[in-house]
Amino acid sequence: DFADLDQISQNSNRAAALVGQLLAFSRKQTLTMQTLDLRDTLADLTHLLNRLVGERVGLTITHDPSLSAIRADKRQLEQVIMNLVVNARDAMPKGGDITVRTQNVRLAAQEIRDSVTLPKGEYVVITVSDSGFGIAPDHLGKIFDPFFTTKRAGEGTGLGLSTAYGIVKQTGGYIFCDSSLGQGTTFSLYFPAHALGKVPARPVVGAAPQVPQAVRGKVLLVEDEAPVRAFASRALKLKGFEVAEAPSGEAALELLEKGDQLFDIFVTDVVMPGLDGPSWVREGRKLMPRAKVIFMSGYTEDIFVEGQVPVPDAAFLAKPFTLTELTDLVRMQLTRPDQDAPRRPL
Repeated sequence: DFADLDQISQNSNRAAALVGQLLAFSRKQTLTMQTLDLRDTLADLTHLLNRLVGERVGLTITHDPSLSAIRADKRQLEQVIMNLVVNARDAMPKGGDITVRTQNVRLAAQEIRDSVTLPKGEYVVITVSDSGFGIAPDHLGKIFDPFFTTKRAGEGTGLGLSTAYGIVKQTGGYIFCDSSLGQGTTFSLYFPAHALGKVPARPVVGAAPQVPQAVRGKVLLVEDEAPVRAFASRALKLKGFEVAEAPSGEAALELLEKGDQLFDIFVTDVVMPGLDGPSWVREGRKLMPRAKVIFMSGYTEDIFVEGQVPVPDAAFLAKPFTLTELTDLVRMQLTRPDQDAPRRPL
């Protein structure tokens, strides 16, 4: 049965990756934003990019000496750059040159490009240029559309550029394409500039915060999808937590109103039929005000800000998550004093 199980695992991972790409295009994926120095980011990528382009293609990376920082998700930005470089390589089957350049750009007044208005201000611009066969004019307006591709069947899904578009837009940036048949293509990515002084020092390997292993507590787990609820419940029980389950916010409140169980922490999905996560938690905290809170969602944390009342001291866990990520976050929330809990605006 191993071969069948392995195939199921591979297909599940492909499905998860496809959903992730669609979430990126719709700008609803979860991003881990940090202040980045693109010189460091591209230096880390250089070896991989050289391997990707192969021996026929030359790769040149140049930087503005006084380059500003940007705010972005490092992993997702790397995905965008790799995708653009691979596309540039594919546009030059007989070989050629790819240039990746970073520079500071100051717009003294707003500019309009491709029906998009660029506000005035300071930007960091990444350009990826190739000397390939270019993009036909009638295709230029469609290249960021999901599933649009000029490649032959089996060579591409048509999601690469649409994913790049979604990641850049969700980061607060802009992406443009200039191309001429037979002369090559240039993609330009504009990101709002930030002060380089805010770039944190690189983390030391092995210096991750230690999560107490002996913490125990009672968890109220609220999730409308039975498979996800079963996975999370099993993960927590395996680590010694007591778990009560509820399939909805209404069911969770009924459990609390009985008054026969005390919970140390609420772990809840955000988007559910009926009462959503923040709504039932606000009511639940009236009954158990000292209960810690973890919200789970496959969407970005931005879903909290539209008209939602903040939930103090709540933490956020992005789906899909691993058993370790869930249990570690539960332990961290349980051991964090109320006054020191993270106060992100949920």
